[in-house]
Amino acid sequence: MAVQLSREQFYEISPADFFYRNRDIAGFSNPARALYSAIRELVENSLDAGELVRQPPDIYVRLTCDGEKGEEGANICTLRVEDNGSGVPARHIPQAFGQVFYGSKYRLRQTRGTFGLGGTMAILYGQITTNSPVRVVSSADGKRIHDYTLMIDIRNNRPIVLKHQVFSNHDGWRGTIIETKLEGDYSRAMPKILEYFRQTAIVAPYANLTFVDPKGRLYRFERVTENMPKPPEETKPHPYGIDVETMKRIIASTQCRDMVSFLREHFHKIGRITALKFLEFAGIPPRRRPKRLSNDEIVRLVKAMKKFNGFRAPSADCLSPLGVELFKAGIVKELKPEFVSVKQRPPSVYSGYPFIVEVAVAYGGGIPRTGDILLYRFANRIPLLYDEASDVSWKVVHQLMNWRYYKVDPSTDPVAVFVHVCSTKIPYRSVGKEFIADVPEIEREILNGLREAARELSLFLSRKIAVQKEKQRLDIFEKYLPKIARFSAELAGRKPPDIKPLLKSVIKYGLEEEKEG
Repeated sequence: MAVQLSREQFYEISPADFFYRNRDIAGFSNPARALYSAIRELVENSLDAGELVRQPPDIYVRLTCDGEKGEEGANICTLRVEDNGSGVPARHIPQAFGQVFYGSKYRLRQTRGTFGLGGTMAILYGQITTNSPVRVVSSADGKRIHDYTLMIDIRNNRPIVLKHQVFSNHDGWRGTIIETKLEGDYSRAMPKILEYFRQTAIVAPYANLTFVDPKGRLYRFERVTENMPKPPEETKPHPYGIDVETMKRIIASTQCRDMVSFLREHFHKIGRITALKFLEFAGIPPRRRPKRLSNDEIVRLVKAMKKFNGFRAPSADCLSPLGVELFKAGIVKELKPEFVSVKQRPPSVYSGYPFIVEVAVAYGGGIPRTGDILLYRFANRIPLLYDEASDVSWKVVHQLMNWRYYKVDPSTDPVAVFVHVCSTKIPYRSVGKEFIADVPEIEREILNGLREAARELSLFLSRKIAVQKEKQRLDIFEKYLPKIARFSAELAGRKPPDIKPLLKSVIKYGLEEEKEG
């Protein structure tokens, strides 16, 4: 019996080609979502660039639509994003904006970007839908301005430089301007885009954000402070977060000649004594050359790292939390609540990655009554606007918290909850970076922080209720006491007394007593 050979063909595609075919998994699924994602990704790059050089960001975003229709029937829009950040060195501009998975965010420190994909994906989407190049203008040294016009070779994942000009920088300007055309549906995307800017203003109160929409409407979110969070420091990997492939890569690049110096040089918070104890635990000689470890020994080494209890917890120096004062300033600036409590939890660890949770609870003021708790989610200072019900924060707020215990009625009270998670590795559940996985360690920290803030809200509400009751009681005194005094005086045949000083003293005493209580 003859065997029929398969005629199936096998071939390789580049990362750019993969995302060209699967753009929906990166948040570019339709013209409305793509427009929101493009603005978000480019604005986040601009915020990172400003924070990198400790310069309060000034970001200008302009979106224009000239009425031309694209292949999917949506408008062709021109998106322009300008910033005053660090700029991009000229030699890196073509790869940074014309090559998928090329960037500066693959080091172990907290950054808004995770995959080095977002900005390039926005440009790739624009090229796919409009067949137009992107224009990048940048100055990193304040001396020369480089003006590039680029396209992406999708099949080979390489930039195509169509034009490059160099100008003298007489004003000493530093920053980056990106201008790209893309297909977008602004009428559907507008609520999310405006909400993104508003929430970014909450979590970055030190930034000036300006947005001009296609109808020429200007939205301005001004900074209220020039204080900025401390910049994150690059860190070494922690032993608990190492896998076999990572270990092989470290071994291939090391110059160390023995295992003790290898552990101290390449891993976080390992000293000589800890290294010797661990090597004894793992059964590997301290003088063994790392490059001579066999595959079985590498596997044994990694497994031993997971089981050894002598390693210290990771340091939080690689993290850059917003901080209580800045977080509160942003909330007060945008929502003007009657009450706000902000709590920052101590650094914690999941799977060898350090993280810090910041939570806030706000009441009243500009917080709308929606019939439920209003939830604002942030990760590494990125607002998360989609897939709220899939996020660990939603589970904590709506399933684990008993709000009535804290005197809060979610159906009627204007209450907002803010959750910010910062880490060297946010456990997103999708490439689109819209919701955080249900990691037990993160869930626990959010819940504990929220309980702390909710207790303070409970005290505030108790005092508020007591003051209202006292005011009602005093209103009764103010209404009936003069009448009682007049009738009593008439019955006694005397002149009615002046009870205003007495009434004022009673009201003043009652209100002060409630405030002190």
